[in-house]
Amino acid sequence: MKRWNEWIKNLTLLTQFGLSFITPILMCLALCWWLTARFSIGAWIFIPGFFFGLGGSFTVAYRLYLSVTGRQKKEDKKKKQKISYNRHM
Repeated sequence: MKRWNEWIKNLTLLTQFGLSFITPILMCLALCWWLTARFSIGAWIFIPGFFFGLGGSFTVAYRLYLSVTGRQKKEDKKKKQKISYNRHM
């Protein structure tokens, strides 16, 4: 049962990572599309929009990575906690 629980946890983290990676790119490209449709700006606006979206997605993905590794370090620290005179299993 523990393996099943770990598998589900890893699947949700992978899904969250994928959504965190693609959402900023899509939002920036949607903003570029709106700018071209509304203000008749040329199609060149999609190039910087893509790169800004890529930068945003890397930032969000890096923060997600830091939170996951921090959580894993806390779990490992709890597991490695030594048993003292007053603490028994």
